[in-house]
Amino acid sequence: MRTNPYSKSCVDVETQFVSVPCGDRFAYRVTGEESNVPIVLFNHLAGVLDDWDPAVVDGIAAKHRVITFDNRGIGGSQGATPRSVGEMADDAIAFIKALGHSKVDLFGFSLGGAVAQDVVLKEPNLARKLILAGTGPGGGIGITRIPGQAYRNQLRSMMTRKDIRRYLFFTKTKNGLQKATEFLARLKRRKHDRVKPISFKSFRSQLAAISRFGKRSELDWQRIEQPVLVANGEDDIMVPSINSAHLYLGLPDAKLVLYKDAGHAGVFQYHEEFVSEALRFLSD
Repeated sequence: MRTNPYSKSCVDVETQFVSVPCGDRFAYRVTGEESNVPIVLFNHLAGVLDDWDPAVVDGIAAKHRVITFDNRGIGGSQGATPRSVGEMADDAIAFIKALGHSKVDLFGFSLGGAVAQDVVLKEPNLARKLILAGTGPGGGIGITRIPGQAYRNQLRSMMTRKDIRRYLFFTKTKNGLQKATEFLARLKRRKHDRVKPISFKSFRSQLAAISRFGKRSELDWQRIEQPVLVANGEDDIMVPSINSAHLYLGLPDAKLVLYKDAGHAGVFQYHEEFVSEALRFLSD
């Protein structure tokens, strides 16, 4: 009897590589049960393969094949990191097609949510459903302030020797601080085959892309016709939560979930509730 090599936890599956048409190799991991439509996860600013919460990946993987990957120039993937969200979307499309998939679900968190939106706009027939977490539309409120926030809190992180996500992803309440500690502990569960952290050059390129995304004036995102689950914490200081409401109100087929006493990483803070919501959404 054949065993499923992807049935184990995301902290145990091996890192694989696939070449896109330009020749660069992209690093990726596959977790979960075989499903008619796999779900591809797009990561946050500075996020690499090892920065996905195992509680979320494994939770969704209980019912779906989950694919996580490092975009160009990030973590284990080769090449120069693009300086625009549109170019990142082009790379993501090339990666998905290189794996041989013609229909996928997309889950984009933070910067990954911006990339996922552009993927759908560029290749409408590629995506079946879309989950957007901790993100906003192009030109959204406060998005141009993210680079400044990132630099200030990176300095704060270096001075305090605490992970920057403690400051940017979670609320400062007792509950928020406890959930931050638990989240960061889960990220350390993978002990082998970890990829390298983002380089400062790639970090700057991603910030440039976010800045350009925040200055957009067009409302192309309102043309997204796929069902969309929009999720966030009620107190997101990175991508203000009002942007989630704007996505919900502006998209033709959207559902909004906001988590109390939660910030940018509300879907990780309330991972059990979010996974349940995501599985219902994906199965409908």
